[in-house]
Amino acid sequence: MDVQNGTGLRRGAIGLREVLFQSITAMAPAAAVAASIPAGTAFAGGSLPLSVLIALVACLFTASCVAELARELPAAGSVSTYAARGLHPSVGFLVGWGYVFVEALVPPLLLLQLGFTTAGTLHNEWSSYPADLWWPWSLAGAVIIAVAGYFGVRASARFGTVLGAFEVVVFLAFAILLISKAGSDNTLSVFGTSHAAQGYEGWSGVFAGSVYTVLAFAGFEAAAPLAEETRDPRRTMHRAVLGAALAIGLFYVLTTYAMSVYFGPGRFATFGAEGAASWEGVARASFGLFWVLVFLAVVNSTIANANACANVSTRTAFALGRIGVFPSGFARLHPVRRSPVTGVAVQFVVAVAAMLGLGFAYDPVTAFLLLATVIVTVIIGVYIVANLACAGYFLRRGRSALRPVRHLVLPLLGIVAFVPALLTAAGLPVFDFVSELTAPVSYAGPVVAAWMLAGVVVLAVLLRRHPERIAETGRVHLDDDAPDGAADGEQDTGSDPDAPTSQSGAAQR
Repeated sequence: MDVQNGTGLRRGAIGLREVLFQSITAMAPAAAVAASIPAGTAFAGGSLPLSVLIALVACLFTASCVAELARELPAAGSVSTYAARGLHPSVGFLVGWGYVFVEALVPPLLLLQLGFTTAGTLHNEWSSYPADLWWPWSLAGAVIIAVAGYFGVRASARFGTVLGAFEVVVFLAFAILLISKAGSDNTLSVFGTSHAAQGYEGWSGVFAGSVYTVLAFAGFEAAAPLAEETRDPRRTMHRAVLGAALAIGLFYVLTTYAMSVYFGPGRFATFGAEGAASWEGVARASFGLFWVLVFLAVVNSTIANANACANVSTRTAFALGRIGVFPSGFARLHPVRRSPVTGVAVQFVVAVAAMLGLGFAYDPVTAFLLLATVIVTVIIGVYIVANLACAGYFLRRGRSALRPVRHLVLPLLGIVAFVPALLTAAGLPVFDFVSELTAPVSYAGPVVAAWMLAGVVVLAVLLRRHPERIAETGRVHLDDDAPDGAADGEQDTGSDPDAPTSQSGAAQR
């Protein structure tokens, strides 16, 4: 048993609250409300609350599938394990290969935003501060995240809980204040199509707005890689994934409604991420120093999101290193804190190199857009595969476990919901509201293709030399620690006749 031999992650270190905020902070709610969701106003205008509500429902389809798999297969490999058991171990490897890559790029993405947001705000307040002096703030954020990761899951998860609670409370308070100030201007008409932007009237504008808004939900699955460190993981993971998606979705609906009715649905199409027509701009103009709290909440959100995704990347790399498909060094844990120290160190190096390299090669905003395009393209692809894996897993388990609506209909709806978002993120002009990407942001496609091609080559080598390692991608290590196939006092409902056995894994070690 890993935990007895001192070779496994720290079991039972955190509970529902911490893993719930792991997913919440990975969604970066404050940054999403202030920066990404307003991208939909150009199409949905004052009807953006309806777009957000539609995006919430669409996201819940996939969140339900991930939650079902997280309950059945509580593993640090998360989406990699799900794809291996639901589809094929080779697919599981490729999902893990892509997932760990983009999750490792999320921290530098957020650290770039931390840098240019802080530098720009300081420059606006004190013109003597150079607007391009962004990198010290980014470096400071990288150090904070690395230290939290080194001290273990309990420290990093509780750190994320505090940060997540702060950003949510600030924007909830602001939303309530806006609704109160709107008075008689409060109207449910923003949940109709009448306020869509000019040129995108009716449902076309609302649909376009929802496609851009659905990208703000990315990260709801981030609790899953902490399964092996969580108390009662089968139940806790299910509640955390679904709870985070639903809670933050409703948070998005409320905050978007508040700003729409306060700013005015008729002119909401001009609302954006910066300037007078933005969350910070409205706070500055109408609520005095409240803008400072909004600014701090956004900055806080970048750090919290980077911290959550560093947890994801290091645990996924640990899971792949443990079975030998990644270098074995990634499976090395701190002897006391049980943190994946090699992964934490590599994550820090990758974050600093990508952040400074791209930030200075272009500029921090352009680097942010390039990384964002790479990340979102792969993440949405992972969500589509997760839906397929859900259907495949429960079909293979037989009629006794299969719930047609939950395990077949919802995965199909999840795929339908995320395909337009995937095309939009990749800049493929299938819809008239999608713009083709220009250089250097257009380099995202070749970067993703090159990384996944490298994964195919590695997969081919492993299948030839060590096929048993690829088979291990579907292994649930928690089941090894439970007597007679039970995990955490429950019978292993995730058994699969084609899955690798714990004995084979022990023999490899």
